[in-house]
Amino acid sequence: MAINPIKRDIIRNALATVADNMIVTVVQTARSPIVKNKLDFSTAICTAEGDLAGQGLALPAHLGAIMPPLKAVIEDFRGDINPGDVFINNDPYRGGSHLIDIFMFQPVFEGDDLIAFASIIIHHTDIGGRVAGGQASDNSEIYQEGLRIPPLKIVAAGKNNETVFKIIEANVRMPQRVIGDVLAQLASLRLAEKEMQKLIAEHGGEELTAYMADLIDHTEKLTRAAIAKLPDGVAEFEDVIDDDGVSDDPINIKCKLTIDGDEVTADFTGTSPQTKSSINPNVEFTQSCVYAAVRTVLDPLHPNNFGFHKPINIVTEPGSFVHPVFPAAFAARGLASHRVRQVVLGAMAKLMPERMPACYGGSECMVGFYGKDADGNMFLCNEGQNTTSLGGGPFGDGQDGAAFPLSNVANTPIELLEAENPLLVEEYGFLPDTGGPGRHRGGLGVVKQWRALADDTSVQLRSDRYKSPPWGLWGGLAGAPGRVTVKRRNGDSFSPPSKGRFRVDKDDVVRAEMPGAGGFEPAFDRAPAAVLDDVVQEKMSVEHARAAYGVVIDPETQSIDEAATADLRAASARSA
Repeated sequence: MAINPIKRDIIRNALATVADNMIVTVVQTARSPIVKNKLDFSTAICTAEGDLAGQGLALPAHLGAIMPPLKAVIEDFRGDINPGDVFINNDPYRGGSHLIDIFMFQPVFEGDDLIAFASIIIHHTDIGGRVAGGQASDNSEIYQEGLRIPPLKIVAAGKNNETVFKIIEANVRMPQRVIGDVLAQLASLRLAEKEMQKLIAEHGGEELTAYMADLIDHTEKLTRAAIAKLPDGVAEFEDVIDDDGVSDDPINIKCKLTIDGDEVTADFTGTSPQTKSSINPNVEFTQSCVYAAVRTVLDPLHPNNFGFHKPINIVTEPGSFVHPVFPAAFAARGLASHRVRQVVLGAMAKLMPERMPACYGGSECMVGFYGKDADGNMFLCNEGQNTTSLGGGPFGDGQDGAAFPLSNVANTPIELLEAENPLLVEEYGFLPDTGGPGRHRGGLGVVKQWRALADDTSVQLRSDRYKSPPWGLWGGLAGAPGRVTVKRRNGDSFSPPSKGRFRVDKDDVVRAEMPGAGGFEPAFDRAPAAVLDDVVQEKMSVEHARAAYGVVIDPETQSIDEAATADLRAASARSA
């Protein structure tokens, strides 16, 4: 079949539009804030073979996450995939992510011919298990983490599989919310199936299949051409997770990044072994995070589909932190997702120093609250921090208060959080003096402080970068480390371990100070006027300006002492 490039682009946009319309349906019908407000879900259209053909406004870390669980479905049900079926899978050992992410797939037919799959992944409020919310750091094996659903039919020939629904409902803590979101997934899939039928009616199943295959091939060619424009070379980078919450041993993530012609290879050989806690990422999620990191240096207008994956090779060692083996736990793998991306970005910075910023900060912090309010109603609030900071880079300072890097997760309004949970947000803002010093400084760390309004509230914490703060580049310094503190209503206070659980009562306060981002190039090369501007905006203290940047500022007049600044910087240069 002759391919018309104009029609190919029309079909490409049509597939993305179907996926985006699925997103709108979920936002309009979902029950939980993590879905309808934070938008922690993704949609896609895949070929009959399970290859990603089109993706809409989705989480970049899900760029490679859709295909593996769908391939498992096809493997188990080949010959038994029928119109009206919908498949479900959340098993990390069958291509899933962590149990709290439930994947669903609906086949699309033309007559008896399977043409495509509509696909969706949603992060649910709860999945059962020993700790509410499904993201605890202190699980030691997959069996503790909740309901593990292998590839199954949740809908068969248009009829709901009530057994599956009853099993889900009986195993989760907030069944109305979870089942509501399951129904939102099904609604979005039904919409996608109807929209895909319109495309099939317009183009024919055979033609649509041919164009999806060509779109994947075309994307591979575009990706290879874009990679070929990058500088060839090999760079190694290592980053560290402070600990796994079980022992104090650091977790070293090593990446050897090779750009050779039109291919990229990310080799994680030498990375620490898998942990005894649940911060491990399964290998499919590691791969997805690598795709997301590499995507940042390529043309953002290129399509998101399987063709993008093909020139990217990922090497991992089974049993390592980035490729755990059964029965490793994965509930808190969100921490690892950031660190895998950061280590790949660090390696890319060595090969492309003119393009890459220093390490972003703050995103590893998640604070979850679970209990009952004064009326005895159950609440569950997972506060994954969606506001962070970006690293200083070759083009300027890192942004303060940015969205999750490499993520489209949104910020939950405080008013909504307080309306649905017995929590009072007492502070949410920037932390002065926390951005990594540099000619272009890192973005400021963010603080969030909650006051519990109910007794006997369980708090689960997943945080990091207390010991290994976000790194700077080319003489820029690391951002300030993170920390979490708890102040009891009787005035006592303590700092809990970075990963684990504790309990709070009414009027106890939990305060999370997230790390600042890394700086870019030496701090004493920063223009004094830029330092003064930070002081005026209260992003930096006079003392920090002097100590970190060698800029002497009169606190009364907020003016630069030019002579004292020159002397201080000269003295520092002589002693270096």
